[in-house]
This record gives sequence, structure tokens and C-alpha cells, in this order.
Amino acid sequence: MSYLGLEGKTVVVVGVANKRSVAYHVGRLLESEGATVVYSVQTAEHRDAVASLLDGSEVHVCDVRDADQVAAMVRSVGAKYSTVHGLLHSIAYANFEEFSGVFHEVRREDFLEAMDVSCYSLIALSNAFKDLLDERGAVVTISISSTQMAAEGYGYMAPVKAALDSSLAFLAKAFSRFSSVRFNAVRAGLLRTRASAGIPGYVDNYLYAEQLTLRRRALATQEVANVAAFLLSERSSGINAQGVVVDAGMGVNYFDAEVVKAVVGQAWPGTRG
Repeated sequence: MSYLGLEGKTVVVVGVANKRSVAYHVGRLLESEGATVVYSVQTAEHRDAVASLLDGSEVHVCDVRDADQVAAMVRSVGAKYSTVHGLLHSIAYANFEEFSGVFHEVRREDFLEAMDVSCYSLIALSNAFKDLLDERGAVVTISISSTQMAAEGYGYMAPVKAALDSSLAFLAKAFSRFSSVRFNAVRAGLLRTRASAGIPGYVDNYLYAEQLTLRRRALATQEVANVAAFLLSERSSGINAQGVVVDAGMGVNYFDAEVVKAVVGQAWPGTRG
């Protein structure tokens, strides 16, 4: 028996796009621990693209913006599995193509769509699966290490992720009325994923973040997956309504002497006379 005790458990993993996806790494790890993993992707095209990566695993199509599709997926899962022991929510979307890069110019429809896909979908999925979730089950979402930094390239997603983080406490409280289901987040530092590739200036930020980690080595997606798997297991039974920061120490190292020296040794465009 493995330490995580996931043998025979059923976990729904939402958000696989390719081999770089956090959801992909989490799903593979859960399977290696003996869990049955049921995957969900946004479209039939996504299913066709990732099916070969998942070695015949069960893959459902569900656009989380559509309540009917969410309900249909839950019915389909429930027809085969009487109990779901865990749910991984690894979805985020923002329309950066229509974004000027200036926060106060974000279009209402883009902001609300990002909130719908990236935050409300966690609430919708949790509610839809509530009758299938094991009484001691776990729901885990993937967030970001900090929502308090005004990183221009990240656009308007940090406020959306802040709403996602806040929703954990309310979901945990609401579910505590009838179960012991836990809700937690892995608050990850910068990763190399397909989703991040669409963020303007992300590569420079990623390389900068790598130098701020205490080990001078970027965060690996597998490291995030490892924590997600732990939170989905009963080994983390005492953790609820929390965000676990996984950033290789970046958050305590903003004033690293070598990085500061590299910056102040150049003509700094923000200097005022």
C-alpha cells in the first residue's frame, strides 16, 4: 500500500490540454498510485488530441460554461461510479488577444468570461458532484502563488484567481453542513505550460522567477502535481480551506542580493528625478 492510500479511489480530473498540463501530471501520478482517474476536457477536439496521451483512460467532454454539459458529465460519471473520492479543478482562461495590457481597460465581457471559466466553474462542478463525492472526499484547484502582485503581463487573471482562492472557504463551510469534503488549492509559482505561453511577456517573467527561487532552478510541474495528489488524499485530512504555496521559495526572496545588483546596475526606467 502506498503512503497516499489512493488505491481503489476514483478521482475526476478536469483540465488536461497536453503533456505540460498540471492536470495531466496529477492524473498520471494518481494512476501510478492505484487510483481510477476520469478525465474531462472542454471539447471533442481536445478529447481527440489528448486521448493518445492518456492510454485509453476515460475522457469526457464538458464545457464548464454550459450547465447542461456539466450535468450530463456528472450523470455519465455517476452511471459508472457510485462514489467519487476526489475532484481536481485545473482550468483557467483569459482572452488576452483583446486585452490592451492596461488593467482598467479590460472589457467587461472578457473579465466575466475569465471569472466564469476560471473561478465559477469550481463552484459549479463542486455543486454538481456533491451527491457523488465521498463524505471524506477532497476537491483541489490550481491557483497562483500570489494574487497581490500587479504583474502587468498577467493582465486581469490575478483578481480572478483571488476570487477562486476566496471561494475555497465558502465552499468548505457550505459542504461542512452535510459532509467532511475538503477544499484546498495548490498555489503554484510560474510554470511552463501551454496556458502560460499565451501570457504576454511570460518567458521573461518565468526566467526572472527562476532566479528568485532559493535553489536557482525553476519550479517543475511535477512538483505542483505532487502536492495536489497529497491534498486529494486522506493524508491531508487536517487541511481544509487553505492554499498551499509551491514556489521553491520565490516568495521570500524578492530582495536577493544578486538580483538586486543586476537591476540597480542598469538604467532603471522607473527612476524619478
